[in-house]
Amino acid sequence: MSKINVSDVTFCYDGSYHNIFEHVSFSVDSDWKLGLIGRNGKGKTTFLNLLLGKYEYQGAITSSVVFGYFPYEVTDERKGQCSADFLEIWRPGCELWRVICELEKLGLTADVLYRPFGTLSNGEQTKVMLAVLFSGENDFLLIDEPTNHLDQESRALVKEYLFQKKSFILVSHDRDLLDACVDHVLVLNRHTIEIQSGNFSSWQLNKERIDAFHQSENEKHSREIKKLKKAADRAANWADKNERTKIGYDPIKEHDRGNGTRPYIGAKTKKMQSRVKQMEERIQNEIEQKEGLLCDIEKPVDLKIMPLKHHKERLILVKGYGLSYPALGGQEKAAALPEIILEGVDFQLNQGERVFLQGENGCGKSSLIKAILSHVKQKDEMGLQGLAETAMESGEIETASGMVISYINQDTSFLKGNLTEFCRERKLDESLFKAILRQLDLERVQFGKDMEAYSEGQKKKVLIAASLLKQAHLYIWDEPLNYIDIFSRMQIENLILRYQPTMLVVEHDRYFQEKIATRVFSLS
Repeated sequence: MSKINVSDVTFCYDGSYHNIFEHVSFSVDSDWKLGLIGRNGKGKTTFLNLLLGKYEYQGAITSSVVFGYFPYEVTDERKGQCSADFLEIWRPGCELWRVICELEKLGLTADVLYRPFGTLSNGEQTKVMLAVLFSGENDFLLIDEPTNHLDQESRALVKEYLFQKKSFILVSHDRDLLDACVDHVLVLNRHTIEIQSGNFSSWQLNKERIDAFHQSENEKHSREIKKLKKAADRAANWADKNERTKIGYDPIKEHDRGNGTRPYIGAKTKKMQSRVKQMEERIQNEIEQKEGLLCDIEKPVDLKIMPLKHHKERLILVKGYGLSYPALGGQEKAAALPEIILEGVDFQLNQGERVFLQGENGCGKSSLIKAILSHVKQKDEMGLQGLAETAMESGEIETASGMVISYINQDTSFLKGNLTEFCRERKLDESLFKAILRQLDLERVQFGKDMEAYSEGQKKKVLIAASLLKQAHLYIWDEPLNYIDIFSRMQIENLILRYQPTMLVVEHDRYFQEKIATRVFSLS
């Protein structure tokens, strides 16, 4: 076991005017299974890159371990190649037999290494990368959000696989994964950094207790400060009033006043002023004890949504729906069978329901959403391109007339330009839109930046804020929580449970589904 020591590290990106890390110091044991937790934009991926030596920084990071990083870079050229051809590029000295052994633990066979990487599903690509990552020995591995875009079955396999491993830092917003796979947590709070033993749930329980104690202490100090200020003001007034009696007096009312009265009054005033000074010192001491108590407390602001009520009870009816595309390539192209995406789907959505579409990657969940949106004539909403012209449909999709839909696309690559341009194009109230982003903890400093420079989590918050701002009968969200931090997920959960909008959702976060869904519809 060795230590990874971070000592007085300060880091800021070129051109930025605020530090990501400032005088940060802590130590990590290399045999820990460490979960890295924090809000979007707090520097989780940046910290991993600092460990890898990608950026220059002030301070020191020392360790005797070799770092490996997930995900590996996949160029366009490599997408057309088999994984077996470039394993050595990803991990120098990688041995094929070790990778195959790791793949078996992830439920895959060696044949995935001999298929073009771009043809593999998201789950298969993730598992190949993890198998390569863990195929060596004595490395300390940096794993950055491995379950994004994975279906629940693939997530369960990755969770079981990581549970058996050690010596890694896992960046994830999946509470289920963090609870199952880590034995320590490194938390990037709002102003401080802390390390605790245990998983996410144990840390959250401890944080709730600590936050409650700090709030109680803050209230106690506030009451004491208020009481001391009143006493100090009262004593100061007494001293001033007493001091004014030193000069000038009424000989009739104060006939017994002698030459020694004035020094006596002065001494009494001095004593009162000393008491005032002591109270002011106590007030300052209470203020100093109060400072910092609430600096790391998470106070998620209650979000708002304004769903519309439709005059029809049933909003969507899908009867025997099928979707396919013409087969591509091949000598017998004309006679080739079409690629079937969906077949014989029967589904309906009533007002007030929150239906989650469930199924493995590639089963057609997003395609069904695109088909529904195409029938509602909202193809241009938030980056959606609709079904391709070559799509062949069968069966029926009926949608309520006049229905308004608010949509979140799982893809964020279409986000370009700044927030002002984004609001203008979509006719959004810019001030309200930015207010929602602030409630989702997007810092004001981000408002002037181009969205292409945002992290994936920050881009997702842009789409979520735009969806919340739009009044709609139905909210269709396609994997809205990918890259979204845990605290924002809790905000969104509370919002949905409070306002209960009608929703059609694709989301693989098990916690979120169990808390929000009124019904789950499985696609084979």
